[in-house]
Amino acid sequence: MENSFVRDLAGRLARNVPQGLQTAGADLERNFESVLQGAFNRLELVTREEFDVQRKLLQRSREKLDALQAELDKLQTADAAGKESATD
Repeated sequence: MENSFVRDLAGRLARNVPQGLQTAGADLERNFESVLQGAFNRLELVTREEFDVQRKLLQRSREKLDALQAELDKLQTADAAGKESATD
């Protein structure tokens, strides 16, 4: 995750802590940031850019697979027709 996002979220959490606990605000914010960063790392999240790149790669792979499947089907049909005419 981007550090600025985690820092911003940790700051928001720290600002929403009850008044009596806000004296430890900087410590709370650092602790929130650490906990959030650890949680996001465990989730193995990726950026939108990384996701889009992988999606495009998968789409191209799918298109190639579909083309190969169509070619295989065509070859199998031609082979079956050839075997059929040879037995006639």
